[in-house]
Amino acid sequence: MNYAAIIAQRLELGARQVERTVELLEQGATVPFIARYRKEVTDSLNEVQIAAIRDLLLRLKELDKRRESILQSIDEQGKLTPELKRQIEAVESMTDLEDLYLPYRPKRRTRATIAIEKGLEPLADSIMRGVMPAAASDDDLQGARDIIAERISEDAVCRNRVRNIFRRRAMLSSGLARGVKEDDERAAKFESWMEWKEPASKAPSHRILALFRGEEAGVLKVRVRPDTDDECLKVLTEKAEGNRNYSDDSLKEYRMAIADSYKRLIEPSIENEFRNILKEKADREAIRVFAENLRQLLLAAPMGQKRTLAIDPGFRTGCKVVCLDAQGQLLHNETIYPFTSVREERAAVNKLEALVEAFRIEAIAIGNGTAGRETEEVVQRCHFKNKVIAVSVSEAGASVYSASDVARREFPDYDVTVRGAVSIGRRLMDPLGELVKIDPKSIGVGQYQHDVDQRMLADSLSDTVVSCVNSVGVELNTASRELLSYVSGIGPALADKIVAHRNRNGAFADRQALKHVKGLGDKAFEQCAGFLRVRESTNPLDRSAVHPERYPLVEKMAASVGADVQTLMKDKELRAKIRLGDFVSADCGMPTLQDIMKELEKPGLDPRAHFEVFEFDKNVTRIEDVQAGMVLPGIVTNITAFGAFVDIGVHQDGLIHVSQMADRRVNDPAEVVHLHQHLKVKVLDVDLRRHRISLTLKGI
Repeated sequence: MNYAAIIAQRLELGARQVERTVELLEQGATVPFIARYRKEVTDSLNEVQIAAIRDLLLRLKELDKRRESILQSIDEQGKLTPELKRQIEAVESMTDLEDLYLPYRPKRRTRATIAIEKGLEPLADSIMRGVMPAAASDDDLQGARDIIAERISEDAVCRNRVRNIFRRRAMLSSGLARGVKEDDERAAKFESWMEWKEPASKAPSHRILALFRGEEAGVLKVRVRPDTDDECLKVLTEKAEGNRNYSDDSLKEYRMAIADSYKRLIEPSIENEFRNILKEKADREAIRVFAENLRQLLLAAPMGQKRTLAIDPGFRTGCKVVCLDAQGQLLHNETIYPFTSVREERAAVNKLEALVEAFRIEAIAIGNGTAGRETEEVVQRCHFKNKVIAVSVSEAGASVYSASDVARREFPDYDVTVRGAVSIGRRLMDPLGELVKIDPKSIGVGQYQHDVDQRMLADSLSDTVVSCVNSVGVELNTASRELLSYVSGIGPALADKIVAHRNRNGAFADRQALKHVKGLGDKAFEQCAGFLRVRESTNPLDRSAVHPERYPLVEKMAASVGADVQTLMKDKELRAKIRLGDFVSADCGMPTLQDIMKELEKPGLDPRAHFEVFEFDKNVTRIEDVQAGMVLPGIVTNITAFGAFVDIGVHQDGLIHVSQMADRRVNDPAEVVHLHQHLKVKVLDVDLRRHRISLTLKGI
């Protein structure tokens, strides 16, 4: 199979650029490396396109593997004809391949195989030719119909005709499952779907997943099939009868077999197939939304290296307080109890003031969970000698981190409460560096993440983390094992070796020193070096995204204007004198040269946004304080297919439904808002009983 040609056609890309990309992937190159450092080879394909090529290549290889297995199976049965082999080798989809294999698939005893064992196959053949033997008994005729029904159900043309009707006509419908009543406590969550019907082809992903979740819970019965059987039976009858002349009796038997084949065999099989198609479609969309949310969360603006006091709030158990240096190292921890009595509150304020003074704190990170807003109020009552910013920080996933092996390795002598507080503080300083330590599914920015294909989800989220880490770049001498493991070409095993080498031998002097790490060969160095930074290196290019393979080229560029590399990087006028066209070569074109010039201007520039301090409305701290018509500041915490959730500081996120996002039709909420965006929202409605807040962006 010519993989590159098929991929190019399906993805509407150039055959040559796909072929070259496939070659790079087969040689072990990663998606970030290809996208960043092999633009001339791929004609500047981006990460999304390269990942799509990689994924389709894997699926085509799986198809070929299955094809070989099927050919071997049919050949061992002695039924592999030249024509059948040609058909099997020609198909390009798993569905068509399995259709061809269906008549030859080893199966359990069926009604048809039992009838064949009774010697009724000649009778079935006779009926299918339009001839009706006079002496056939009712039992024999039933057996013959069973054989005919199975033959029809295993016919690839018949299945495709029914499949096409399902594609056009299938309805997605749901109702209460047998034995479940409307007043059943379990049914309350799915009351909107107790009598639902819509064209399956138009059903949005979140509704598909909601219906299937209801079915999984035993509350709903979901169907995916046309409203009537008429059209399907008609095409099956046309295919089966052809232009033959049937006797009335044989035609009657044949049609009975067709109806049985459809209801008992074909319809359940095709319905199951379409359920899987709908589920995969819904999974992909939900995973796409999750991955985009994760990307925005990971690339949230970092506060940067500031001495930070972090608080994990709590009422009865107190607030765990930690002090971190500018690199995020733990300096001090203790617990305050501001909510147990007036005296303890005064003591907590005094303690916070003293800690800020003692550790020269520049910022305070406050977890946004239980007692978060109340803790903010305590901090606001403090009088600090110097300016200190206080920021509410999402706690999502902090408890997962604090109980993880990663946290135990980092803080073996501290309990989970200290670890959680440290995570909150570090998350403010560098969201990316801290969040990579947590399973992305635990970060709380997904939609139906527990209902979707878990392998597909894990692969997509891993791709997203890898993309984010490599787009930002990683400081080699301070990065954690977890952060290093996501760098192109490294992975967990090499990350462990890099950290062990660093602990044993001290900081890496430059990128070349990476080659002294045992097990890190030339290929791994090629893949990772450009994404790693060594800020203390004597070579200024080690602080940039310029790949070491291009260092000689940059030196030539500097020499062309009579300067060394360091001077060239500092002098804008010198850089303006460089004629890029003079440096184009067979393996280095204008895209790479332009990337190099951008790096010389701003080496290692962080692509993340500038950090901004956010404050909630001080007068609104509980859901009971929220009134319709209020305009409040909020932070976008999650984006779904049907809208966006916004934290307005009352421990219950409000929902901006997609219909309330703009005075125009919005198909994708991500067109209007992004994760962690600071915005003003207007309250439409507050449902205290169900703890729901409806918000709008209209009319503000």
